[in-house]
Amino acid sequence: MTKKERYAYVIDYFQKHMPEAETELHYENPYQLLVAVILSAQCTDKRVNIVTPEVFKKFPTAETLAKAEFEDIEPLIRSISFANNKSRHLLGMAKMLVNDYGGEVPDTVEELVKLPGVGRKTANVITSVIYEQPNMAVDTHVFRVSARIGLTTNAKNVLQAEKQLIANIPEALVHIAHHWLILHGRYICVARRPKCERCGLTSVCKYYQSDMKYIVEKA
Repeated sequence: MTKKERYAYVIDYFQKHMPEAETELHYENPYQLLVAVILSAQCTDKRVNIVTPEVFKKFPTAETLAKAEFEDIEPLIRSISFANNKSRHLLGMAKMLVNDYGGEVPDTVEELVKLPGVGRKTANVITSVIYEQPNMAVDTHVFRVSARIGLTTNAKNVLQAEKQLIANIPEALVHIAHHWLILHGRYICVARRPKCERCGLTSVCKYYQSDMKYIVEKA
């Protein structure tokens, strides 16, 4: 099977079985999503969704958050990983949004990565989810799943994986393909023991055809 054929099969599968894929983070506007994504670094979406309602209640806009102090934020997100750093990031992000962008979330990766706490992955999430731009946020799930299936080859880091995925997925589908791969990695192609018996991609998956097929058959 060629790489082009593998991509076509995977895209067709997800279009049929996951047509409405979207982020599991809860948000109502770009500002809220930006806060949630910053908090989600090395933390589960489930935990973030538990914390953010109170954060959004007390700081409904970038302007209100920009006026807060560290002591106002840290207790609200203490159960989140790296709460101290993320509290500072949220404060810095809000101040820059207000001072440099009029309180509005920028719509380009180049502008977003200037904000404290915002790396390329976070910027790609915001631009793809909010603005439906053809940007691919590669987290651990996307990196793992794309390599296992064979969508990426010898990608040494997330940027290499991102470039390979962007080059082979139709531009109009990149923003949703990000969610396809994340959700597949979160619930089916999990890290330690992928649930191949529930996966509809085994016929084109390099990982299953090489390693897991033998294990499943012997189980």
